[in-house]
Amino acid sequence: MTSPASHKRPLWTITAALLLGAALLWGSSRLVWTAQTRDAGIRGIVLDTRIGDQVASALVPLAVLALAGVAGMVATGGWARRVLSVVLVAAGAAMCWVAVDGAHWSGYPTGAPVTEIVTGRGLALLAGILVIAGGLLGVRYARVMPRLGAQYSAPSVKKPARDADAELWEALSEGEDPTTDR
Repeated sequence: MTSPASHKRPLWTITAALLLGAALLWGSSRLVWTAQTRDAGIRGIVLDTRIGDQVASALVPLAVLALAGVAGMVATGGWARRVLSVVLVAAGAAMCWVAVDGAHWSGYPTGAPVTEIVTGRGLALLAGILVIAGGLLGVRYARVMPRLGAQYSAPSVKKPARDADAELWEALSEGEDPTTDR
């Protein structure tokens, strides 16, 4: 038999993966994602950099979705948790797509922050993988994980305990002799 603590372990793992994924995605949105040279008129040719949030406006909303997924995983149970998990898997896949869409390893202009660009996209990719993992674990363990307020819900239908004395009096009231075996 498994202990109640073992049922909480997947929930903690999912929560940690989603929180870390949201934090990494938000951090990635603050880093440089692209660098290009452009003609600035009198100033000449300048290096134009854009942060992740400017390149892919979905980064912060996806991070908020992953963060909301934590609350959803804790509060829901059963089929609702499975639906949420599938949504999180799709959001994680979108994060991965955003991270690799338009990425390249060479051809950056001189002076471009290549390390920051690769780090920003790498963090978004890692965030997507973490959210996908959290969603898949949510699908797998949706039935056994505890949910918010479960300890306060009514227990499943139980037959009320019968009082032996009450049964004897009931039998007498119905005209039967409860002391004889038939």
